[in-house]
Amino acid sequence: MADRSRRGRNGETSPLRLVAIAAVLIGLVLVSLRLLPGSPFESTAAAQWGQGESPVARGGTSTDRGARPSPSPSPSPEPEPLPFAAKEIDLDIDGWYAWSVLDRRSGEIIGSDNMDETSTTASLIKAWIVADYLRRTADAGQTPSDAKLSDLTRIIRDSDNTRTEQLYTQIGRSASIKRLLSTCDLSDSKVSSDLGWSRTELSPRDTARLGECIADGTAAGPKWTKWLLGEMRRVRGAGDFGIRKAFPAAVAKKIAIKNGWVDRTREQEIHVNCLAIGDTWTMGVMLQYPINKGYEYGMDNCEKITEALLTQTP
Repeated sequence: MADRSRRGRNGETSPLRLVAIAAVLIGLVLVSLRLLPGSPFESTAAAQWGQGESPVARGGTSTDRGARPSPSPSPSPEPEPLPFAAKEIDLDIDGWYAWSVLDRRSGEIIGSDNMDETSTTASLIKAWIVADYLRRTADAGQTPSDAKLSDLTRIIRDSDNTRTEQLYTQIGRSASIKRLLSTCDLSDSKVSSDLGWSRTELSPRDTARLGECIADGTAAGPKWTKWLLGEMRRVRGAGDFGIRKAFPAAVAKKIAIKNGWVDRTREQEIHVNCLAIGDTWTMGVMLQYPINKGYEYGMDNCEKITEALLTQTP
């Protein structure tokens, strides 16, 4: 019996059957083209070996975070320059003078060609004497009495010599200065042996280093540094002169200082010294000049040296 499902009358293939066969063949051709690399019908959604499929959010946007462009990092802001210029100055000042500035952020030091030469500190060294006492007291687990803190305030704010001498003896006299040289990594300075605290010799460069040693907490220790800097910002009376006077009042009140001034009859000189601590810098200025010029000559010139180095006139 003839198969009537595949052939019609007279043994001819049915037209409907031909259409079905053509449709199947066309479908196979299209599938082949989608799988053929480089074909315009190639599928773009096929996952590649070693890669997972990227999830697609509504609207056809890929949610693969790795495929998103990374935002460009914001450039780091340039550090604010120091208010001082690294330059040589030639002022009409009798005698010897030198200066140094330390950048507290980088540790870089600028200064005059003679910034490593030393001079006697006079009262400037009192900032270290108080710091040395406070650090050692805290290390021993002790706290100064209110009366003792009052004495320290008088030493810093008013430059009290009697209380300084008592404290200097209490902390070992020249042994304290030896601790200064090692603790603050000073390179130019000298211990005065038994000649007293006033005869300690520092250079302007080491004076700036002493300022940083106080500011970063090394000198007085973490417990008392803020207190000491606060007292140094409150220096008053005859000791309030020099570096910070060259700044506007709003800036000056934030600058911690300790100055020194003394007449050296043996040398027939007056020695005036200035230490200042700002937010990003420390500075030391030292002068020696004929004794007949008086104290104010050095005090005024400490301020003038600072003014000559400032990048902007206040």
